[in-house]
Amino acid sequence: MALDSEARITPTSAHWGTYFAEVRDGKLIAVHDYAKDPSPATIGPGIVEAVDDPVRVRRPMIRKGFLEHGKDSDRAGRGVEPFVAVPWDEALDIASAELERVRNEHGNSSIFGGSYGWASAGRFHHATSQVHRFLNSIGGYTKSVDNYSNAAAIVLARHVIGDFQKEILDQATTWPVIAENADLLVMFGGLPVKNAQVTSGGVGRHTMYEGLLQAQANGVEFVSVSPLRNDSAPTFEAEWIAPRPNTDAAIMMGLAHTLVTEDLHDPAFLAKYAVGFERFQPYLMGETDGQAKDADWAAEISGLSADTIRNLARRMASARTMLTVTWSVQRGDHGEQPYWMAIVLAAMLGQIGLPGGGVGLGYSSENGVGNPVKLFRFPALPQGVNQVPDFIPVARISDMLLNPGGTFEYDGKTLTYPDTRLVYWAGGNPFHHHQDLNRLIKAFRQPECLIVNEIWWTAMARHADIVFPATTNLEREDVSMTHWEPLMVAMRKAIEPVGDSRDDYAIFTGLAERLGAGEAFTEGRTPEDWIRHLWNQARQRAGEAGFELPSLEVLREQETAELPPAEKEAVLLADFRADPDANPLSTPSGRIEIFSETIQSFGYEDCPGHPVWQEPYEWLGSPLVETYPLHLISNQPRTRLHSQLDSGGVSRGSKIQGREPMSLHPDEAAARGLSDGDVARIYNDRGACLAGVIVSDAVMPGVIQLSTGAWYDPLEPGVPGTLCKHGNPNVLTRDKGTSSLGQAPTAHSVLVEVEKFEGELPPITVFQPPAIEERG
Repeated sequence: MALDSEARITPTSAHWGTYFAEVRDGKLIAVHDYAKDPSPATIGPGIVEAVDDPVRVRRPMIRKGFLEHGKDSDRAGRGVEPFVAVPWDEALDIASAELERVRNEHGNSSIFGGSYGWASAGRFHHATSQVHRFLNSIGGYTKSVDNYSNAAAIVLARHVIGDFQKEILDQATTWPVIAENADLLVMFGGLPVKNAQVTSGGVGRHTMYEGLLQAQANGVEFVSVSPLRNDSAPTFEAEWIAPRPNTDAAIMMGLAHTLVTEDLHDPAFLAKYAVGFERFQPYLMGETDGQAKDADWAAEISGLSADTIRNLARRMASARTMLTVTWSVQRGDHGEQPYWMAIVLAAMLGQIGLPGGGVGLGYSSENGVGNPVKLFRFPALPQGVNQVPDFIPVARISDMLLNPGGTFEYDGKTLTYPDTRLVYWAGGNPFHHHQDLNRLIKAFRQPECLIVNEIWWTAMARHADIVFPATTNLEREDVSMTHWEPLMVAMRKAIEPVGDSRDDYAIFTGLAERLGAGEAFTEGRTPEDWIRHLWNQARQRAGEAGFELPSLEVLREQETAELPPAEKEAVLLADFRADPDANPLSTPSGRIEIFSETIQSFGYEDCPGHPVWQEPYEWLGSPLVETYPLHLISNQPRTRLHSQLDSGGVSRGSKIQGREPMSLHPDEAAARGLSDGDVARIYNDRGACLAGVIVSDAVMPGVIQLSTGAWYDPLEPGVPGTLCKHGNPNVLTRDKGTSSLGQAPTAHSVLVEVEKFEGELPPITVFQPPAIEERG
């Protein structure tokens, strides 16, 4: 590219791609896509405006009431009161004193290390690792387990098919194998290319779109089962089957029933590779409850025709079929059930372990799933030993804060919520991914102290007592190296830190030194020392794996490096299929568990020992539709990663009159007097928000689509139930676990109503900082 003599180009990496930052006169001018990326993400340029926009946190800040009264301040002031800018030393002194007080008076279990989020793509400056290492260096903390993306799948898989990460995601059948061998892709939740813009830790080449194009060229047929037609890109001309949301498990049972009654299933495979089909079949056939789970039954629940279900089952049985299920499908009430049924259905077809056949649990949910890459275990910043045994499932934050001492069920255990007095958050924004924000606000008023490291004034920062300004990946050195991606990137410092921001490592070093844990946290290493240490570990492991990585100096000079290609093409559970005795699964039986004795032993009514259909608490078959007749799908956005870069130009350019766009079917729009470009109010008994209107037949009737991640912007901060002016769907979602087994989030089980907004639109204020007072 032609650049003037004053411009400087610097490599960097993000969860949505590899970029080369163009800097002139110390300012970020542009980011340029990696030349070898065949399908660059939409998201990347959003960083240009966001990196130095007005909503950056530029100095250490303390909520005014907390600065004046400490733990005795009015906690209802969180998210309402102004902040006071203080010097770094004073802010670190106050925060370290709070940490010391809490651990001495209440024990380390009363400290919750939240910090769930994608944060930076760099291997060293990974906020979650940094904060957990720090908290472990001072005695430990209550942690969370699993994640918001696929928590129900994680817990279920360990009982039914094996470790979700190591056995399912890491070994997923690759796109070239699918393109070469599959005849039919049946995609529950579709395969949305926009979701595959990202991989946690960084993306080198976006491969999913490329893989699907090759599959299409080879004659593979696509069937997308989703309420949204654009969950499959128009390029692939997928057959669109549009069921009621949350009815996937019932549809799969209707497919399974057809396979049995028409003798299309594979009993030999089930006998050799699975256990418990004889315990599940009576339920499927209606012998245990008098209701056969046939296509007619599934049609009544799903809104599809029985013929559609029967014909799809026949097509699946007559071809090499890959059954895929996106992570979104399990983020609903009883979200474990469609995943369990997908595994059962694939086992009944008998194609698990065959090239291009079987099941995939997460294609398109991240770019890396199915990426043809050599599996390699990169080193990570060690987090140390947590001396506190307490934990919560990741989506149970509000329950923990509102019910100290209360008990809860999780994966066969009865556990107790700790008495949380201090929350430390770094590298995440729970107001994006947590449900029922009005309840979350009440929950965040319970702890005595909330501390946040944050780049921008997100809702989490605005509800904190102490806010430390953190740097972006463009303001520090690092190295990107991650599983599922072959590309390693020397992430170079492109610009100086904005304002008075500091790296998380510097922040935690300052706190650790004040708490007598400086050496335990740093081990005497500077950031450069740690980056070299991690890279040298990667080089050593590469040598043990039979290939060579360059020195850090050479990597920085050449900017990127690539792993060698994989020795063989990955086919999920191929070794297991070849010899199940020599290569057993990590399930209790070593086989695919259609009936799980372990889950049955837990005695959960909401998750018994085999897949079942249980009505969601809110769905289009519920009597609640008399009041709230529309099902809300809050899927992932196209213009940002979750809520990251919402203040940037790409995301803000997608807004309608400043609001997050919402799509609905022409019939639903006409019934409510809505047209393209209007602003609508979406509401239920939990909350309400505004959104810009897009009228589209790509959304089935009875459904609206409003992407997650719009920064929460309340009309009246601190007032429960107040309107979100900007369009955050989590003011509408219910905060309930999927089941006693997984306790995962249920964001996709939501009913709402929509009406045209009348009157003067309230201004968007979330992209300006909160009120800040100067001393003196």
